[in-house]
Amino acid sequence: MYTILDIETTGGKYNEEGITEIAIHKFDGHKVVDKFISLVNPEKDIQPFVVKLTGINNKMLQTAPKFHEVAKRIVEITEDTVLVAHNAQFDYRILRTEFRRLGYNFERKTLCTVELSKRLIPEAESHSLGKLVRSLGIAVSDRHRANGDALATLKLFKVLLSKDLDKTILKSVIRKETEGELSDRQLDIVDALPSETGVYYMHDKDGEILYLGKSSNMKKRVNQHFTKSGGRSRQLQKATKKVSFEKTGNELVAMLKENEELKRNRPKYNQRLKPIIFSHGVYVEKDEAGYLTLKIKKTTERNGAFTTFNSHAGAANFIYKLTRDYQLCDKLNGISEAQKNCSNYDTGECLGACIKKEAVETYNQRVNDAVQKYSLDHKNVVIIDKGREIGEYSAVLIKNGDFKGFGYYDLNHQINNIHILESIIVPMQGNENTAHIIENYIRKKRGLKIIELSDK
Repeated sequence: MYTILDIETTGGKYNEEGITEIAIHKFDGHKVVDKFISLVNPEKDIQPFVVKLTGINNKMLQTAPKFHEVAKRIVEITEDTVLVAHNAQFDYRILRTEFRRLGYNFERKTLCTVELSKRLIPEAESHSLGKLVRSLGIAVSDRHRANGDALATLKLFKVLLSKDLDKTILKSVIRKETEGELSDRQLDIVDALPSETGVYYMHDKDGEILYLGKSSNMKKRVNQHFTKSGGRSRQLQKATKKVSFEKTGNELVAMLKENEELKRNRPKYNQRLKPIIFSHGVYVEKDEAGYLTLKIKKTTERNGAFTTFNSHAGAANFIYKLTRDYQLCDKLNGISEAQKNCSNYDTGECLGACIKKEAVETYNQRVNDAVQKYSLDHKNVVIIDKGREIGEYSAVLIKNGDFKGFGYYDLNHQINNIHILESIIVPMQGNENTAHIIENYIRKKRGLKIIELSDK
């Protein structure tokens, strides 16, 4: 559990500053579950440059609560959480100083989004909050006010969590959370999980990932892990002290995350990742007359296939679908073994390529149209799908046919501007397996939005 924090102060000498405004958003890694926002009477004057910067003046704070009046609420909302702030050292020092004046020792674990962004977004020109969120296309209002900056930090933190493929943030937090006895929340793992699509992580007492997987219903899937019999399953059940998760909003992102993070983390209880996760490919070949035909071949690499499958039956069903959808010839595509024309020619469904009646160029154009629809080769597109919450969308980036990564957005200009789009994308390495995952999803998902990439 995290609390995203921002504090505005009076300015002045080190450790003599007073708090003028505070905003805290309690964030469970997926949504805000509680928040506290308040002006605070610092009982001292605000420095003029701070008034100009924040717009908060002495008159505004005359009737605001003093720190001792909000201290209990701050303790309660931050209890058992990790404080997250942009330049966390400053905000944490200010809080601890205020509590020390009350005779209370306030201690929390902290994460700094400046340090995290330097590690996870090293290419950013600036790691100041304003410039960094602008480069990511994050909408910000009320800059230099506590709630405006806290919300900007929250959105930035979500991006950082997505980019943290090695799970260094998660492992660090969980390692500290699981010191000593397990909490009631950890003992009630399954109930705490959502029945939604995402990737889940089963951790040992040190926060190390023992097993990770994707599911369209994480609650149900983890429950299956805990009830499964067998020696290896019982070992996993005994070693698991916590299960964390990340919602993805859709299965495509879940599959891509699982594929990438299995390679990076190599959890002890996952089966070894296969070098190639498909078994058959569909190829386009010319016959003696120059007509393009669709052929199935067993393969251990893509090797010229325009799309791939997990079985011969799946590939055969796909060719049958294309033949019907694009009015292709059963005989040329190996569906019919007729000696002369295929039976569909008699019904008008085939235009006569089987008896060389249809022009080669006309027929081949339809084959190419079919290939173009389902192949990623040389494409520059963004695949849009559901996000993790209402109003949010996922974007999977394909450049020159290669998968480049995914991200989430809530404003159209974030995907219409290629530079902003690339800044919010979690970069990943495309390969034959990611191409298979994406093409397979495109074939199965109806109404999927795919837009051509703009260079603007």
